[in-house]
Amino acid sequence: MHDPLSRVRPLADFPALSNSAAELIGTPQTLLPLNPWEAAAVVAQMGLLHFPAGALVLREGDDSRSEFLLLILEGEIQVDTAASGEPDVVAIAVLGPGSIIGEMALLDGAPRSATCTAVGQVRAAGLSRRGLELLIEQQPRVAAKLMMGLAQRMADRLRGLGQQVQMYAQIAARLQAELDRLRGGGNAASTSAGTSAGSATSSGEKR
Repeated sequence: MHDPLSRVRPLADFPALSNSAAELIGTPQTLLPLNPWEAAAVVAQMGLLHFPAGALVLREGDDSRSEFLLLILEGEIQVDTAASGEPDVVAIAVLGPGSIIGEMALLDGAPRSATCTAVGQVRAAGLSRRGLELLIEQQPRVAAKLMMGLAQRMADRLRGLGQQVQMYAQIAARLQAELDRLRGGGNAASTSAGTSAGSATSSGEKR
């Protein structure tokens, strides 16, 4: 299996960044249930990536080198997605240090679900599928906790998406009800005006 991070230098070669990654991956922001020792074990399998400002980090729909996740160490990354059936893109979020992107592709190898672009200079720690496999071989309990944490992150995201869809459906229903009310009022007004005009004509004929 091709490892997309095979030509990237190990994060362990940079002690300061390695320590920073271990601290970030263990923070509540990542939602990963790892203690400092476990976080360090994960970081030991990660590589260091650099992205200049404006660089394409991940492309929506790309499956050529999708089997890795990124932990942002420095800088910010903008996340966009194409609206269904539309050429325009929709900005989802701007993520900074401590944020994780790409975890779904790491686990299932599916094409990317969003496009990510470096807002400025970005340093990130990457964990490839091969790195995850090595973690499973060397530290199976740590790997299990990591995968459970990533699965929980995705479940929370899907749950939040479901709530958003429900909210949008409620708004759409209210708008439709308001449109129906306005149309009904317009029809009633037209009917009333027509009746009045008819009455006036009848009165004129009688005279």
